Amino acid sequence: MGSVKLSTCGYVCSPHVDNTRTLIDRWKNSDNVQDIYFVTATFANDNLAYFPNRANHYILCTYNNMTQILEDLSDYLIDKLSFFLDFKSGLFERNYGKLSYVSTYYTKYDCEDNEICEIANVLAKRDRVKTANMANFELINKRDSRFIFPYSKNIIILEIEGEKTHQSDQRYCEKTRMDVARKGISLTNFVGFSILDKLK
Repeated sequence: MGSVKLSTCGYVCSPHVDNTRTLIDRWKNSDNVQDIYFVTATFANDNLAYFPNRANHYILCTYNNMTQILEDLSDYLIDKLSFFLDFKSGLFERNYGKLSYVSTYYTKYDCEDNEICEIANVLAKRDRVKTANMANFELINKRDSRFIFPYSKNIIILEIEGEKTHQSDQRYCEKTRMDVARKGISLTNFVGFSILDKLK
């Protein structure tokens, strides 16, 4: 299974705070931002040290140009953690209706091409997994972090379609992770995003 042409360049995750409304309005009118979601973020316990000053609620946006997003964010003094998930290759993509959950994982080593193909094949068999991308993780406010995340170039992002509860979405993602593990490839939970509202 080959890589898929990416329609967007990645996600930016910015805290939902008092002055976020102005930023959201700017992004709603920007050709650089395709989708905007209001989400609850669930950080895996093993990774909390890498997410200092994190928030519970975030604005999750798909973007085309990282430089423009950084310029937008520089106008806002946000004291909570912001970060990018910058896509580097697509594993597969299919049409879907309502995005319900975005789940991210990492591998503790660089996967070989055959392992990436194996991951893509397993994920493609999961009917509610609608897209899968390889990505890099990057903090925006690095000065707040005491630790450098060592697996920032090994991120895998899944977009999940669903009409059920966020808890059922999480269970579905965990079963998906275990399906990959049965192929001898360990994915470690990173951060999950429960979609509460679509703003654009």
